[in-house]
Amino acid sequence: MWGLLCQHTDTTNLAEKKMEKFCAGWWSLLGLCGLLLPMMAQAGREMPSLSDMKMCADAECSHPILIARARQDYYPQDCRFIPLRQGQLVYVYAMLKDRGSLFWAGSVQGSYYGEQEARLGHFPNDLVEETHALMPAEVEVKTTKYDFYCY
Repeated sequence: MWGLLCQHTDTTNLAEKKMEKFCAGWWSLLGLCGLLLPMMAQAGREMPSLSDMKMCADAECSHPILIARARQDYYPQDCRFIPLRQGQLVYVYAMLKDRGSLFWAGSVQGSYYGEQEARLGHFPNDLVEETHALMPAEVEVKTTKYDFYCY
């Protein structure tokens, strides 16, 4: 429909000039959508795996193993990892095994409730000190691509 409205060649009167402006705006909007939609569709991406196995408190890795406190600030280099602030509490849900044994998976939240929503991700285990053991990490679980997926 818009294509038919925008197919004209003579712009001698005011109505045609208005239609020309309308059509130029319409085609600009379509062009912008054509550029933005592919970028939005690629918002999530799979990242390289850090490990094939992890140790958890349960088969779904839904219960925290321990609570730890960050010893220093940590600014991650990619989206698989979470930033830590010195003194921040971290709830640890999984401990990676084998080639990824230097990393744990957990969640952090701001210093007061509501400051930021909880963030999930990995961090080097030597940057935190254990403060409270909650459940033993006795269940070995295979990692999936979603353990290392960036949203």
